[in-house]
Amino acid sequence: MGEIIVKRVYDDADAADGFRALVDRLWPRGVSKERAGLDAWWKELAPSAELRTAWHAAPDRFEEFAAAYRAELEGRDLAEALDVIRSHDRVTLLFGAHDTERNHAVVLRDHLLLQA
Repeated sequence: MGEIIVKRVYDDADAADGFRALVDRLWPRGVSKERAGLDAWWKELAPSAELRTAWHAAPDRFEEFAAAYRAELEGRDLAEALDVIRSHDRVTLLFGAHDTERNHAVVLRDHLLLQA
C-alpha cells in the first residue's frame, strides 16, 4: 500500500505529492484548478455540511468532531479511494483548513490507513 500524506491545497504542488486528491466539499477560495494540480476531487469523502458547520461553531471540540466524522465515514463507499491508495506509492489528501494538525483530512487519512 502507498503512503498517504495531508497537505494544504494552498501550498505549492510538488511532483513528490504523487496522486493529489482534494477532500473538501467546497472548492477552496483563490485557488485555480491549474494551480491545485488535482488528480481527483473526492468531495463525497468530506464531512457532511451539518458536521462541518457544527465543528466550525465549536472548534475546541475536535475530538467530538473526529468521532462523528469517523462514524460518517463508516457509512460511505471508500472503494475508489482505497483502490487509488493501493495503486500509488504516495497519495496526498488536500484540504483548505488553516490548522494543519486538527482537520478532517487528518481524520480521513487515519481512517483510510485502517481500512487499507
